[in-house]
Amino acid sequence: MQTSLLFSISRSSPSRVLLSTPKGGFGATSTRRCIRFAQRNSSTSSSLSGLKRGLSTSPKTETSPLVRQQFQRRKPLKSSASGLLLAALAVGLVYSAYYSYRKTSPQSTSHSEPLQDITAEDLTAMASELAAGRPGNLTPEQEDKLRQLWKLIFQVCRVGEENQAPAPAAQTTTTITAPAEEDKKKSRMTSLWSRSSKAHKSESDATPTSTPTTAVDGAPVGIQLSLGSKDGEADKYGQTKHFYETLQSYPPSAIRDTIWSMVKHDHPDALVLRFLRARKWDVEKALIMLVSTMAWRANEMDVDGDIMKNGELYALEKNDGISKDFLAQIRKGISYVHGCDKQGRPLCFVNVRLHKAGEQSEESLERYTVYLIETCRMLLRGGVDTATIVFDMTGFSMANMDYTPVKFMIKCFEANYPECLGTVLVHKAPWIFQGIWKVIRGWLDPVVANKVHFTNNATEMQEYIPLKHIPKDLDGEEDWSYKYVEPVPGENDKMKDTATRDELLATRKELYKQYEEATIEWIKTKEDGVKKRREEIAERMRVDYWRVDPYIRARSYYDRTGVLLPGGEVDWYPGENKKNGGNEVVTSPDDLD
Repeated sequence: MQTSLLFSISRSSPSRVLLSTPKGGFGATSTRRCIRFAQRNSSTSSSLSGLKRGLSTSPKTETSPLVRQQFQRRKPLKSSASGLLLAALAVGLVYSAYYSYRKTSPQSTSHSEPLQDITAEDLTAMASELAAGRPGNLTPEQEDKLRQLWKLIFQVCRVGEENQAPAPAAQTTTTITAPAEEDKKKSRMTSLWSRSSKAHKSESDATPTSTPTTAVDGAPVGIQLSLGSKDGEADKYGQTKHFYETLQSYPPSAIRDTIWSMVKHDHPDALVLRFLRARKWDVEKALIMLVSTMAWRANEMDVDGDIMKNGELYALEKNDGISKDFLAQIRKGISYVHGCDKQGRPLCFVNVRLHKAGEQSEESLERYTVYLIETCRMLLRGGVDTATIVFDMTGFSMANMDYTPVKFMIKCFEANYPECLGTVLVHKAPWIFQGIWKVIRGWLDPVVANKVHFTNNATEMQEYIPLKHIPKDLDGEEDWSYKYVEPVPGENDKMKDTATRDELLATRKELYKQYEEATIEWIKTKEDGVKKRREEIAERMRVDYWRVDPYIRARSYYDRTGVLLPGGEVDWYPGENKKNGGNEVVTSPDDLD
């Protein structure tokens, strides 16, 4: 039996080598040898031509007398310098090709010194450490970029211009004119102050009464941006165009309200910094991405006015096709959040084998994806602003592969939830997934693709997750399994108390205004007192959010099971916590009372 080795060097060298050898190796007794070089470098082409003439291609019929005569007249390759050189080259190519395959093929990453398991106290300590580019850990250059972005945000929202006449259009590089008054009523987005669902709006709340259009609100938005350089290949999802359309379609007050609705219990700077980091600290690109994301949340998905406001109980009561598909995914436990990795990031487990392509509608899959991401973000604590996703590929088959939701998920993390993804672990991927991964990797931004790691056993997973947080069915020590708890009638009754809701929202709106005023002063000066006042207001906003949360967000599985507690505390083991006297609570925010 003959065997062949095929090598091609095209990236690092202009030459191409094709080496075919018999099983027995090199020598005069070989029944077939074929060595061919294709060389583009003119400086070595003459010497290679001589070698090719000496080693011509063998005839197709190896058993003919003519073939035997030709081989007898040739020198044994093993005795020539050229033969030794080629043999050495072949060994090198074998090693290079094998190393390249090992490096690019989907498999786990090994470390010479594996990380050790850590305790819950270690997780809390790690979560409290400030990562680079976050509030409290900025370089002077990064802080200056943050000031610049806040300044542009305020220009878009006309913050601080309530008592000023709009600047003439000729003074700006880019002038976006707001639509006519009657067109605004048709296109105005739902803001934080108007909680109506896009699926169930009445004509009376088509225009939020709490955000009236004033002379300033309807004035042209003038901002100085060199947007021409922001288009092209870098604008993968057409966000520059979306940015223009948003400024043309919506009044500044609605843009302002919806941006603030994105903050929730986050530090306002943390939200803005996510977009700056995602755009490599390019202030204008970050603004484009932020405004585009705001419009996507408010208009395309209606995240706060529908998905998070209505939630699971509404889906159970409505019981239509999309609602049934939505609940089916939650009940199956296709995805759930439980525990933390070694960086204190929440763990989202995805059981791929439980998903069957075509079982749910595309819209229900999108709603479920956004709902899961938003719910996971509610569980972020201690300065941690990213999560880890574990795709359990155990039992995966082609019936589980569904490219449409994968594309939507990629777009979410790249365009609408920037810097929310910490690490992705693909666990026990079968060989058939290699081809699928090549397709998916081609869709990913290189930064996101580099966050994907492949693991095959619990030992490899321990490089990222403590063994105590790896489920037992993945050979870990986590003796916990997902069991869905159905919504309870009346669990969202606080949302019916619109009077209290409006009062709380008015208080929160005043906090936003205070933060804006402090930020305007902070943009003008670098005094420590101003910076300290901003931090104090941000902390008050964080605590205040959990007061208003029950009035604007439907209760989830994590609320019903006691994982997400009133006031924002997170307890991954609520049952164990009661038995052990409350020692396992991850964080403990200030008491709201």
